[in-house]
Amino acid sequence: MSDDRPHVELYTDGACSGNPGPGGWAYILRHPASAAEKEASGGERETTNNRMELMAVIQGLRALTRPSRVELYSDSQYVLNGLKEWLAAWKKRGWKTADKKPVKNQDLWEVLDALTSRHEVRFHWIRGHNEHPENERCDELAVAAARAAAAG
Repeated sequence: MSDDRPHVELYTDGACSGNPGPGGWAYILRHPASAAEKEASGGERETTNNRMELMAVIQGLRALTRPSRVELYSDSQYVLNGLKEWLAAWKKRGWKTADKKPVKNQDLWEVLDALTSRHEVRFHWIRGHNEHPENERCDELAVAAARAAAAG
């Protein structure tokens, strides 16, 4: 892949009311060169916080129409550690954890693995609920999506 790929920033968050319970995901996708920005969110009636964190990244990456250089910002250590550290080992072990248990949320990890392989992704952890503007906006959108999912 060449360096002419677009550079984008992807901010993500997931929320869940109860765990499991109604949940929501949200992302902000920004193209710094053009100042173009897209927000999206969605929800599920019965899910977990970790699934919503994963869905936020999946939906953000799905929104990209071509291979890109992605700066991924998330407050989820689960997602970031999974992508940076655990995923390769899980695949080598046939989707088993180090203690030989099935990987939770394997279906979403497989989708995320396929999506990240198309892009050059750099990972950035941001502290949640710490007045980071994009994280706060994603949280608002995810919470609203969770409420909408709960209402049916």
